[in-house]
Amino acid sequence: MKFDIIEISDAELEALSTIQMQLLRTAQKNKNELRHKTEQDFEMFKKFAYSNGMKNSSLIEQKRAELEAEFEYKTAILVEQLMYAIELNEPFPDRDEEDEKAGYIVDYTLSYTDRYIIVRDYYLSINDPAERMALYASDEVAKRYLGNYYSTLYNVLYTYST
Repeated sequence: MKFDIIEISDAELEALSTIQMQLLRTAQKNKNELRHKTEQDFEMFKKFAYSNGMKNSSLIEQKRAELEAEFEYKTAILVEQLMYAIELNEPFPDRDEEDEKAGYIVDYTLSYTDRYIIVRDYYLSINDPAERMALYASDEVAKRYLGNYYSTLYNVLYTYST
């Protein structure tokens, strides 16, 4: 993934902790989605203008400037939030040592769906089904981290074991 939400050298990028890297990736993803939506909105407006015979209208450039200004504003908010979170480096005040030892990223700012995917992918990377189920059944971090999704993932992993 190319990071252009903030200026960061390769050395600085390598020095980021797992948490900081996850924060950067999330912010970059949000910026990329925002850029895509801005471009879609402009193309839709341009098609509308062209279909109404306004090909040479100054409204098209005004709309582009308006959309770009909104994009810059929202990007600035993303950058500010990212820099604050990176400076904290520990956005999870209730985190304990067990969370640090988990083989997957424990990020309580993620949605439960994203958490589920991270934990599922980690456990599916374990080839031995018996070992996978034993490790998952004894994973106290996953029980806390996934909440109600824990039993759902248990059932999914079990189906891969049979």
